[in-house]
Amino acid sequence: MLRYDIIKKNQRSGAENLERNVTAFDVAKHLGVSQSTVSRVFTAGASVSETTRKRVLAAAKELGYRPNALARSLSTKRTNIIGLVMGDTKNPFYPAVLSKFSGELRKRGFHVLLVNAQSDTIQSEEVLQFLEYNVAGVVVTDALLSSSIAAHFMDNHIPIVLFNRHNQIPMCHTVCCDNMHGGFEIGEYLIAKGHRRLAFIAGSPNTSTSLERETGFREALVKHGYHLITDCGHYSYEGGSEAAVRLLKSVDPPDAIFCANDIMALGVIDAAKQMGLRVPYDVSVVGFDDIDLAAWSAYSLTTWQQPVNEMIAYTIDLLLGDSNGNSNQCETECKWIKGLLVERGSVRQKH
Repeated sequence: MLRYDIIKKNQRSGAENLERNVTAFDVAKHLGVSQSTVSRVFTAGASVSETTRKRVLAAAKELGYRPNALARSLSTKRTNIIGLVMGDTKNPFYPAVLSKFSGELRKRGFHVLLVNAQSDTIQSEEVLQFLEYNVAGVVVTDALLSSSIAAHFMDNHIPIVLFNRHNQIPMCHTVCCDNMHGGFEIGEYLIAKGHRRLAFIAGSPNTSTSLERETGFREALVKHGYHLITDCGHYSYEGGSEAAVRLLKSVDPPDAIFCANDIMALGVIDAAKQMGLRVPYDVSVVGFDDIDLAAWSAYSLTTWQQPVNEMIAYTIDLLLGDSNGNSNQCETECKWIKGLLVERGSVRQKH
């Protein structure tokens, strides 16, 4: 949330009195330094000594000074605001990502302006406010960005990073977990544990994350001569539960299920238990993400941990590098970062 100072008007003795905001000039005068010195303290990436920074921040707190990001953008043509588009806020993975993004950007002197996309595809009116606020960059998480909207941002020299998703738009950076590698390693892991009837519950059919995880998983099974059973859970707890019932009631039910995210895997575990099956003795379950709930004793979910901290740091470096003119916007980067398997109690040991 961004806060703005409000000029209060009070009528006193028939005269109007305006309560004036404290300015950078007031802080500079109070300390006996230049106004530009004060401005540098509140400008991300600007050079200023630690001693000066502490003095200015202390004086600003004492006087009640807050820099006006929108006013500063009139001269810099850009605010210290990063636009972030997020769709599936019901999945605990993404609110956790938002919290970490906000914390890391705050350390660098930036704020987050959040847009909650109402469908899988971002609508132009949803991100129009990013242009109105002169954001320094845009991060897109779990929604599809059209090439026309991306081009509109590029025309305004606003860099875009697709976080944990890519859709082949050449003008956007991409920072992803290496989903194919994760899916392949999970396949190898389950086969090594003695599983032979393996199933995959996909997320949404049109998302790169789900497709890549399935592709990697399938490659591992093909390597060892096994057939893959598939179903779809649409990345939701309810969808995972319903898919599990269909799979586990089939004529030849799987002895292991890999889900494209943790929320579906939790739905699978609960559905299996309600059907009188034991996890992991009757069926093993593996997720992807490593959300906090995965470690709860009721689930003890074996899962693939996404390298979220590293992904966020790389994303911010790309954005701020571009917004400061430190890289060529014609040269976009695709970065895949490997995660790791977190073993818990939802996969049985080899017989």
